Amino acid sequence: MDNIAHLDLALPELWLALVGMALLMLGVFAGDRASRLVSWLAVASFVVAGFLVVETAPAHPTAAFAQLFIADRFGAFMKLLILAGSALAVILSLGYNANEKMARFEYPVLFVFATLGMLMMVSANDLISLYVGLELQSLALYVVAAFQRDSLRSTEAGLKYFVLGALSSGLYLYGASLVYGFAGTTRFGNLAPLFAHGSPEIGIVVGIVFVSAALAFKVAAVPFHMWTPDVYEGAPTPVTAFFAAAPKIAAMALFVRVLIEPFGPLLAQWQQIVVFISIASMALGGYAAINQRNIKRLMAYSSIANVGYALVGLAAGTEVGVRGVMIYMAIYLAMVVGAFACILCMREKGRYVENIDDLAGLSRTQPLLAAALAIFMFSLAGIPPLAGFFGKLYVFLAAIEAHLYTLAVVGVLTSVVGAYYYVRIVKIMYFDEPVARFEQPVPASLSTVLALTSLFTLLFFVYPAPLLASAKVAAAALFPG
Repeated sequence: MDNIAHLDLALPELWLALVGMALLMLGVFAGDRASRLVSWLAVASFVVAGFLVVETAPAHPTAAFAQLFIADRFGAFMKLLILAGSALAVILSLGYNANEKMARFEYPVLFVFATLGMLMMVSANDLISLYVGLELQSLALYVVAAFQRDSLRSTEAGLKYFVLGALSSGLYLYGASLVYGFAGTTRFGNLAPLFAHGSPEIGIVVGIVFVSAALAFKVAAVPFHMWTPDVYEGAPTPVTAFFAAAPKIAAMALFVRVLIEPFGPLLAQWQQIVVFISIASMALGGYAAINQRNIKRLMAYSSIANVGYALVGLAAGTEVGVRGVMIYMAIYLAMVVGAFACILCMREKGRYVENIDDLAGLSRTQPLLAAALAIFMFSLAGIPPLAGFFGKLYVFLAAIEAHLYTLAVVGVLTSVVGAYYYVRIVKIMYFDEPVARFEQPVPASLSTVLALTSLFTLLFFVYPAPLLASAKVAAAALFPG
């Protein structure tokens, strides 16, 4: 009866599962000529799922399906970001797939199933149900990374991601087995009370380390970032945009839920792990990007650094810190999708180019595109009053409130280092002589995404209240009482 009574809590997931199977059947009977229709139906399904998330979000955390699944405001907030990232990634893919002869119906279907896995991850209330969602997401992502079958780089990217993803799954399962062996349960609600009093056994701490390592791989945090630059460079550009947006948000939500809910009482044990990962990610992401000449590899290192900044909020282990993480990820979604929309406009003589030097003199040949990319670069650098500045501000304030002064100082310093390579791109666009003219006009789908994301990034400071209020309510769901 528990499963039937709370079936409505999982309506977004059930909807995407049914849509995924329906689109698969449509594609099988209609063939690849229906790929564009399937893509737009996938986007529509994400929009409907978003409405279902809002409608089914309970006022108080509610568990279902034998306590394996939980619905709350935190999950609803992160699910909306994931659905937005997935929808935008499919829209960005339309022109690219047609130009690169990748227009096959399986492509958007894989996005639907990957998104379904992400939603399940965010609502997992048990280490086992968490793993099921994680693998559903990962299996679809392995395929889309290697989707460009005629490209050696894409095949290599898919293989690297698969091998290292299997390694991270093994780390997670080993950590979960240690937790179960020493605690006797894998359910989040049962784990937290066990750690409320007294110091945990060493096996529990080792288990947390292994679980954290696996989750760090999913968010591409140092020292488990090794797959990121090669996969970002080798995968088709819209797939790279998808990797940088939705899966990263889902994994960050997972990281927050796992460490705050079942392991919240063990803050002293896992805080030092998160602080180390955060500092290492900010430092490596800041310095390693300086010498990159390929813009997709630069964005890969940028994403590593941004994960480090988001983890600053998690390291605080407080409601304010979680709120900072949520605000940061919402702003990061707009910035990274907009930046990749600009990269997809870099098409010259029928082929996509990826070198940063190809942007030389863009302000004279395509001033609007140059202005949009400049907005995203300045925002990623944290220049006020753009949205990226406020994202960093909230996580650093959370760190200072938690007395993590060293972490906040390192974050500010690495942000200054990172500003160098972002500003360098702006300098190349505005002060170097033009070397090529990109194809025009920009497709309507890309123009729409660019307009929405650049306006959000530029004008966020005018009316930030809705996002801040939503994040505050959502963060409170993880800290009842």
